[in-house]
Amino acid sequence: MNLNDFIMANEVPIRLGFFLGIFAVMALWEMISPRRQLKTSKAVRWANNLGLVFFNSFILRLVFPAAAVGMAVFAREQGWGLFNYIDAPFWVAVLASVVVMDFFIWLQHVMVHAVPLLWRFHRVHHADLDYDVTTGARFHTLEILLSMLIKFAVIMLLGPPIVAVVVFEVLLNATAMFNHGNVRLPETVDRFLRLIVVTPDMHRVHHSVEDDETNSNFGFNLPWWDRLFGTYRAQPRAGHEGMTIGIRTFRDDKWCSWLPGMLAIPFVGKVQGYAINRREWKDNHE
Repeated sequence: MNLNDFIMANEVPIRLGFFLGIFAVMALWEMISPRRQLKTSKAVRWANNLGLVFFNSFILRLVFPAAAVGMAVFAREQGWGLFNYIDAPFWVAVLASVVVMDFFIWLQHVMVHAVPLLWRFHRVHHADLDYDVTTGARFHTLEILLSMLIKFAVIMLLGPPIVAVVVFEVLLNATAMFNHGNVRLPETVDRFLRLIVVTPDMHRVHHSVEDDETNSNFGFNLPWWDRLFGTYRAQPRAGHEGMTIGIRTFRDDKWCSWLPGMLAIPFVGKVQGYAINRREWKDNHE
């Protein structure tokens, strides 16, 4: 059995194994060295956040049984995509594919903040009143489906090796859990790490209730895109212990902590902009 056959046969166990392993490590780390004191019931949040994760996984497999790996196989069989046209060394194709796919996930993240209709769905992620490892996997089902369609398009254009797609998916899930962790890192360690990966203190700024802070630090895995495109912000104004997490218009547990409310958030209220260029702070709560 070659590498591609092994990955195709074991993709789900590989991804599930990494997910459970990283989740356990982060959950234990949060218990030992928390960065912030949680303000809401952890039991309720975890049950409902993880309930949404399992629901999304079921729907995703139902709608797209082969997921991103299946699209990579299809692109290879059809000869679609850059790396199915050029004869690049395998390691170059894998590394370049992971970096390019990460850029498009960053771009997608910017897009769901910039387009009011898409922001309605992305609000589910930001409406969490606390910030911990479960926040990193808390997304509305329709946003998850949209994200998979975007991955399909990128894979068709890029033609990445199958192993690159699996590596990217594992890294994305692992780093999302890491940088949403309610964990404390020494300042010197954080300063070094955020040169190569998005750290919890770096991404937590993005979950601030303040618009200008929310519209910064969009990266999940690689930290370079925010620095390159001017959306990087080093620290929140109020400090990590003092900042308010969430969305100003959603502060009730029925929307923020319970699964039915999370699924309903996109359909609540008027369509209002959350313009990407609102990056100047104003001391008001309009």
